[in-house]
Amino acid sequence: MKNRFVRGIAGIFILISLLLAIYVNQNWLWFTAFVGANLLQSSLTKWCLMDDILKKLGVKD
Repeated sequence: MKNRFVRGIAGIFILISLLLAIYVNQNWLWFTAFVGANLLQSSLTKWCLMDDILKKLGVKD
């Protein structure tokens, strides 16, 4: 369950940042790159900050 939340939140962040880049300022693409870099880092190290945050909020595996 937690894995689905992490993927969903990452997808929402990417879509929102793309919309902000189109309609507000292109610098929002840096946020998209940040989310992508965090996804890559978590796949290599098996550690994800969002996973820890969700665990503290009481979301079960």
